[in-house]
Amino acid sequence: MAGGREIKTKIKSVQNTRKVTRALEMVSASKIRKAQERMKGSRPYARLMTQLIGHIAKANSEYTHPFMADHGDIKRIGYIVVSTDRGLCGGLNSQMFRRILADMREWQAKGVEVDVVCIGQKAATFFRRLKVGMLGSVTHLGEKPHLDQLIGVVKMMLDSYSAKTLDRVFLCYNDFVNTMTQKPRQDQLLPLPPSESLQARFDWDYIYEPSPEVVLDHVMKRYVESLVYQALLENIASEQAARMVAMKSASDNATKLIGTLNLIYNKARQAAITQEISEIVGGAAAV
Repeated sequence: MAGGREIKTKIKSVQNTRKVTRALEMVSASKIRKAQERMKGSRPYARLMTQLIGHIAKANSEYTHPFMADHGDIKRIGYIVVSTDRGLCGGLNSQMFRRILADMREWQAKGVEVDVVCIGQKAATFFRRLKVGMLGSVTHLGEKPHLDQLIGVVKMMLDSYSAKTLDRVFLCYNDFVNTMTQKPRQDQLLPLPPSESLQARFDWDYIYEPSPEVVLDHVMKRYVESLVYQALLENIASEQAARMVAMKSASDNATKLIGTLNLIYNKARQAAITQEISEIVGGAAAV
């Protein structure tokens, strides 16, 4: 059994760790409300942009935007991966990375090459170690990110798809369900994914000014940017929730460990006292 001094040192170390985890838990609890407000505030815009694009796609237009065109044979795909900049948030990033890796292996088994754009330090660090093409990354966006910070990396994917260098573009992030549940999600950005709302076409069209090319090019870019920005806000809210839950669990485990160590310490101290009494009694009997 370890000595009393060693056990006291362990108890003090665990107590210091519990102070850190409790502080991080309280910080995340205070930040999660604002993160949820920003996330919910941008959801209507992203939802209306999706409805607008779906309405335009159903029109019988003579002009088809490149983002709506399917390239046919798939030879190269791209991923926009949204992750956190910091750790200590449980398995939030690792679960999403495992899902992406499984999907990548399926494509690579078919002979398809993979390119990645990373948003967040954890994703950038993780995918640099893999045999995939890293087109770019952006990190340390903070708790209040701006759309201007994302335009550069998003434009890389848009330009590659327009040039037919990429045949598919996917967006991967953690979807915020509630404080206890965050699910890794993968959406197809380009071309526009087929759905019930996009399959039917009508015999009407819009009147575009100055021209369909100019208007649709602007709208489609804003559409993709809004989806990526919304994914980033969803991921930030998921990060704060996951960190709060993980730090609470760590604090509870530290409390249990401190109780166990205190019990061991008391047993060790009692054993030492008993041994001393036995030695005194034995010495007295010998005299």
